[in-house]
Amino acid sequence: MRRALEVAVAGPQVDDTVSTDVDDVPVGAVLYGPDGTELATGRNERELTGDPTAHAEVLALRRGAERTGRWRLDGCTLVVTLEPCTMCAGALVLARVSTVVFGAWEPKTGAAGSLWDVLRDRRLNHRPEVYGGVLEAETATVLRAFFR
Repeated sequence: MRRALEVAVAGPQVDDTVSTDVDDVPVGAVLYGPDGTELATGRNERELTGDPTAHAEVLALRRGAERTGRWRLDGCTLVVTLEPCTMCAGALVLARVSTVVFGAWEPKTGAAGSLWDVLRDRRLNHRPEVYGGVLEAETATVLRAFFR
């Protein structure tokens, strides 16, 4: 989670430089391979790119799939600083990610146990293990500071 926090506060990357003039919500995600190797990272880039799907989790999944050459990311773990929304939870299920670890709970849009529980829905063909509230106070502090 500490690595995901680093990604969240580092700022979005533009041509290998950090852009500081974009106000994307500081959410960071890190995708780890089955052996624990860091495969990819993502940070919200909706404002930066104008892409409504550019959430940290989706970007980490895209980059991880590109790096591995496979869309199936079974055996992988995604660590993210905020509880995934329905879009991101759906993407995690479709990518066959084995484990999802998140920091702050999101009672308004969370889809890993707060408002919905897409990740553990028994009707789906894949259900990752989910660990929520990891370093919750630290991840929530970063988000609260942004919204102030």
